Amino acid sequence: MISAHLTVDPHFRIGAIDRRLFGGFVEHLGRHVYDGIYEPGHPSADADGFRQDVVALVKELGVSTIRYPGGNFVSGFRWEDSVGPRAERPRRLDLAWHSTETNEVGLHEFQTWLEQVGSELMLAVNLGTRGVAEALDLLEYTNIRGGTALSESRRANGRDLPFDVRMWCLGNEMDGPWQLGHRSADDYGKLATQTAKAMRQLDPELQLVVCGSSSRAMPTFGEWERVVLTHAYDDVDYISCHAYYEEKAGDRASFLASGVDMDRFIEEVVATADHVKAVRGSDKTIDISFDEWNVWYIERYHGVDKVTGIDNWPIAPRILEDHYSVLDAVVFGSLMISLLKHADRVTSASLAQLVNVIAPIMTEPGGPAWRQTTFFPFATTSRLARGAALQLKLEAPLYDTAQYGAVPVVDSVATHDDASGASAVFLVNRSQDESVTMTVDLATLGAVRLVAAETLSDDELDVANTLDDPERVALHPNTSARIVDGVLTVELPPVSWTAIELAGA
Repeated sequence: MISAHLTVDPHFRIGAIDRRLFGGFVEHLGRHVYDGIYEPGHPSADADGFRQDVVALVKELGVSTIRYPGGNFVSGFRWEDSVGPRAERPRRLDLAWHSTETNEVGLHEFQTWLEQVGSELMLAVNLGTRGVAEALDLLEYTNIRGGTALSESRRANGRDLPFDVRMWCLGNEMDGPWQLGHRSADDYGKLATQTAKAMRQLDPELQLVVCGSSSRAMPTFGEWERVVLTHAYDDVDYISCHAYYEEKAGDRASFLASGVDMDRFIEEVVATADHVKAVRGSDKTIDISFDEWNVWYIERYHGVDKVTGIDNWPIAPRILEDHYSVLDAVVFGSLMISLLKHADRVTSASLAQLVNVIAPIMTEPGGPAWRQTTFFPFATTSRLARGAALQLKLEAPLYDTAQYGAVPVVDSVATHDDASGASAVFLVNRSQDESVTMTVDLATLGAVRLVAAETLSDDELDVANTLDDPERVALHPNTSARIVDGVLTVELPPVSWTAIELAGA
């Protein structure tokens, strides 16, 4: 049995938790939109064609801001195709995912869906095949009340009041050679700052996200951020991070430590942004929008279900439909811990994605919707993490990994809300064969009571929730948790994620 100790003190704070940290991402990709959130013939569909069983699950997930419509998709997207009478909208070839986009669901329809699930729109503009003029046109269409050609067009299309989109992404993954309109850091930085300046002339209160590296493993990582921010620092509010993790054959120990890579990624981008700040002598601080993150088995996509062929452009193909195991969910939960551990600078994040495509929610056409294993850490963390993230004193043994060296067996973060007196502790045990006896000193929180302790674990790490067995995996009460004299003791099973909910006594 391994022992570890943690001290929670509400006086030592990382930073306030922005609700946008629990954002999501919807891209026109695979069955995400069509057969996912939108299926007019489904028994649960409303008059607008949106599956209400999916709406209920997205609301339960607790998603705040949702990034849309891509992703790689946005770099070839003509936003005008997605508005106006449906019967007149053109079909287009989506080169990013080798599919046909019908534009049946567009900007207005998606905003209607957002209002159903209670989330806010975060809109991406195409800086791959388009530029400043098209970004300004979209901004005018969405945010100007009326009196201009584009704002009046929006009103004629059925939405009298503006969309009032506050947060905008200036393109997507422009460092990636796979991206339509891929540019060098210097060229993209110039285009991004031109676009940002123009958009602010129209709406000065926008929050703008410039593209950072699409992976810490990119050969241009670090230098890309420096060059782009040297151009755009004064004109943007965020720089993006994207990261996906998958288990490599024979290296489960490193996969379980994926949060270590995310920690380093965040800290290196912060260091680069602050370097540019210092060189410029600026008083402004750039935050991070971690607007794509997840467990994603990319090698499966390239090896199995990638769509190809000059005459093969399907509508809503079944691609990127990863089925997540218990192991995946534990790693996923540890990534949420990493995001919270950097809440002072990561003030926006988008889980990629929400439905069917590398998603916590799956659907079957004409059939049910169900929760994948990754649903549970996200929904629970979104519900419990309130107030501020706390700096913790963690004492835990180390174990060796091939990719990251020696890392702690346990990772953790805690949150505390002054207004309600509620606290939460999130814990992951990375050991593959040993439980951990965890003691948590809560004395500085004052009198507290244990509301709930739930753990995600299983003797079979590869099991998943499927169409045939949609409730195979779930959170279970951790009956070992108890508080005695201000000290919480809890047993963490091997390869497990645990959430502890506390309230003022």
